[in-house]
Amino acid sequence: MHGLVNKALQSFFCATYGTERWLRVTEAAGFESPEFEAMLIYDKDQSSRLLDAMALELERPLNEVLEDIGTFLVSNPHTESLRRLLRFCGVSYLDFLHSLDDLPDRARLAVSDLHLPALELREHAAGRFSLTCAPGLPGFGDVLVGVLRAMADDYGALAMLEHSGGTNGRDVISITLIETAFAKGRSFELGATTP
Repeated sequence: MHGLVNKALQSFFCATYGTERWLRVTEAAGFESPEFEAMLIYDKDQSSRLLDAMALELERPLNEVLEDIGTFLVSNPHTESLRRLLRFCGVSYLDFLHSLDDLPDRARLAVSDLHLPALELREHAAGRFSLTCAPGLPGFGDVLVGVLRAMADDYGALAMLEHSGGTNGRDVISITLIETAFAKGRSFELGATTP
């Protein structure tokens, strides 16, 4: 598992629940250090133990915790670079949805050894989509639901999302786009701003 994943888990948990609880999580998961290095590769089993310990500490189902992580990754000011990367996908939420097939390749452009599962968006009717997430990164479908919800808010769109489960290790997310301009979205400028 890429260290960026574990570092994102650490950032989410510490910012949301505090360092003291994070220390309990890493101890319960059997880690000697509560810190993760973003550019190292960790064993998938370690990351799974970490996620299980987070859910246990929070007394919440793991899928809900993963969805919260996805929301955090887009909406937290400390992860603005990810939001910017996602907003480059189009001027509307609909554009963003249609660009999701390219997300794993765009992620590799930013971090060459980060391999996200392949994504496939299908449009079944006007405003009704399914997004299939290939196997490869446990819990990625749940994280993606949180990302999709947060991006809908970011664009000002009204969308209903449901993680429909999946077969053969594939996650399927049902997306119903009700209105593309439901509310005023967050501002976004192509160029980065300096203080």
